[in-house]
Amino acid sequence: MKANHIPKVTEKHYNTADLNANPASKDTNLETNFDAAPVTLPTVAVQIEKLAERQRQISATIQIPHPVEKIWQVLTDYESLADFIPNLAKSRLLEHPDGGIRLEQIGSQRLLNFNFCARVVLDLEECFPKEINFRMVEGDFKGFSGSWCLKPYSLGEFMGTHLCYTIQVWPKLTMPLKIIESRLTNDMQLNLLAIHERVVQFYNV
Repeated sequence: MKANHIPKVTEKHYNTADLNANPASKDTNLETNFDAAPVTLPTVAVQIEKLAERQRQISATIQIPHPVEKIWQVLTDYESLADFIPNLAKSRLLEHPDGGIRLEQIGSQRLLNFNFCARVVLDLEECFPKEINFRMVEGDFKGFSGSWCLKPYSLGEFMGTHLCYTIQVWPKLTMPLKIIESRLTNDMQLNLLAIHERVVQFYNV
């Protein structure tokens, strides 16, 4: 990227009411768990930044009323992620040649009346308790990387967590960019709401 290039950034704010308004959700049952939630889920803020003609950076943020250690435990329980993350069909740890963390994930969803599955193998770097970085070493994109960032905030005598999920994605030419961008944006919103719900279920007394 040139130093004088100013990326195009758009920002949107979502809550659970937006799930039913998004056409991409009509062929799935993503909102079922959230409709049954006994509490009002928080707003998710999303930013989309154009890095290049077919490259995007998408960031989604949410506030979770639990300390960073609790959120970290949920995020790093890698092989349980498919149990509660919508459209994540598979998440399993693989052997890493250098002893690091390698994770295979397969997402399955419906796009334009056909089933779309995307597979990625990610190498992860944990920087407890602030950040988890990942990058694709194999998969169905030309490029895919990102991070989870956790920052504490005060809730009076208690501590909450400001959670930010950022990805940089570079789809292959065979993938329609606008549809991939829209789908990933919606999925990131759902992912953060699912993480919020998981933490509340596990740690609320």
